[in-house]
Amino acid sequence: MELDFEGCHLLIDDRGSWLCLHTPQDRLAKRICDAVEKDKIYTAKISRKRKKRSLDSNAYFWTLCDKLAEKTGIPKSEIYRQEIQDIGGNCEMVTIKKEEAEKFCHLWESHGIGWIAKPLSESYGLINIIAYQGSSTYDTAQMSRLIDTIVQDCKAQGIETLPPDKLEEMKSRWNP
Repeated sequence: MELDFEGCHLLIDDRGSWLCLHTPQDRLAKRICDAVEKDKIYTAKISRKRKKRSLDSNAYFWTLCDKLAEKTGIPKSEIYRQEIQDIGGNCEMVTIKKEEAEKFCHLWESHGIGWIAKPLSESYGLINIIAYQGSSTYDTAQMSRLIDTIVQDCKAQGIETLPPDKLEEMKSRWNP
């Protein structure tokens, strides 16, 4: 579950430290509290909220991807998968048992064509896999990097893209 909050407070009592979050999402906060089981350990990840990428940015990416595929003869899906791997900040390193690697990769990649799982190294029966997330999960910063990368590739092939000022104007609307 994901909960937005706009402030926090630390409370310390005889049972330990409590992180209290101020949120306007009363129902979700209650659902989270109700779902937490006593004597179980949970992990919470806190990150700055970012605006999701816009549909315009996605459409622009695929327009450029199509032009690049037409020019190079490389399928759009291959171009997309390569661009995903080039932007950074969109992958995790997973270490699992060798016998579970194929199943993990298959499940990860079933999320879509941009979800890539690549085995990297193996030792002592464990295998390291780099798992990339597809652009459907990207925030505005990641989507901006994806657009920048494909714009560079298109320019290298002589494909016309938006003028730099128009591209920056479009990207400024995506950033939080």
